[in-house]
Amino acid sequence: MLYLGLISGTSADGIDVALARFEPRCEVVAARTVPWDPAVRARLVALGQGADAASMDEIGHLDVRVALAFADAALAVLAEAHVAPDEVRAIGSHGQTVRHRPGGPHPFTWQLGDGNVIAERTGIATVSDFRRRDVAAGGHGAPLLPALHAALLQTTDEDRAVLNLGGIANLTLLPKRGDVRGFDTGPANALMDAWCERHTGHPYDAGGAYAASGRVDDALLRRLSSDPWFALPPPKSTGREQFHLAWLASRGAPLPDHAEDVQATLLELSAVTITTALVATQPSTTRLIACGGGVHNPLLLDRLRAHLPGIEVETTAAHGLDPDFVEATGFAWLARETLAGRPGNLPSVTGARGPRVLGVIHPA
Repeated sequence: MLYLGLISGTSADGIDVALARFEPRCEVVAARTVPWDPAVRARLVALGQGADAASMDEIGHLDVRVALAFADAALAVLAEAHVAPDEVRAIGSHGQTVRHRPGGPHPFTWQLGDGNVIAERTGIATVSDFRRRDVAAGGHGAPLLPALHAALLQTTDEDRAVLNLGGIANLTLLPKRGDVRGFDTGPANALMDAWCERHTGHPYDAGGAYAASGRVDDALLRRLSSDPWFALPPPKSTGREQFHLAWLASRGAPLPDHAEDVQATLLELSAVTITTALVATQPSTTRLIACGGGVHNPLLLDRLRAHLPGIEVETTAAHGLDPDFVEATGFAWLARETLAGRPGNLPSVTGARGPRVLGVIHPA
């Protein structure tokens, strides 16, 4: 039975689509990243970094435009794979996060992309709005993929961790024995992407070349890594609305004269905060398995290895999972769990009061 997962992450660098089956084992049948319309992407990035919507009408229209883009991306991948919509049991659509505020007196998380529109456009049952039930139950609504990581990558032979290098970095801790845990560690690519785009015009630092051309500014690194958020204990989650260029300006002044030195420092910030969090929470880790867009930055992987001597750092490709589509596959899996009436969250990860069936089902 086929399921299709859709997600646009915190970097909003495209819509990831994964068509997968999970029996007798996880198999990705087809996958593709579909680019955003540049104008839509620019607005999503701005909103994700804390900008206010111009009006309620703008939010309503954008909710539908995101859904239509998701639906069309799904249909394009199905056409390429020669799979008819009626062969797909369900779509799991994460949507596009524009606000994530799991703290305070009225916690909430908000992803655009109306599941009704996706179901209507594709003719496929769609599960959406996965995060809000966990938040309503006192959790962070994130990260949600540790349950999948545990199902596919946990072993009784060694203590492992899975690292998702999206706009934000998050860790899943997979001990040989004991509860699975997971949490966001802070920025992975979000700050680097934003700085690179501002100073080079490119949306990301291909291969880490821009960062490699600079030098780490130790004083700037100390100011950034001393943000109190990094010292918070799990469960915790964050997003672009916290770690953006205005945050950099507020904590980084004065910035180095050379923009490439800032880029190098932002890469080191990601490496340091990720590895510090891992060592603090699971020092017995012997294998770190990475996925997400950051695996294509060899300098970032090299810095992780440098900070983690004695730990094998590899990608999910070594375990038969395409690093670019683990998250999309995860939301296909979550749709399957929802339709089966099974919980999709792990309270030991999110901090919720208990297991919850996640998402809203929009019938075909």
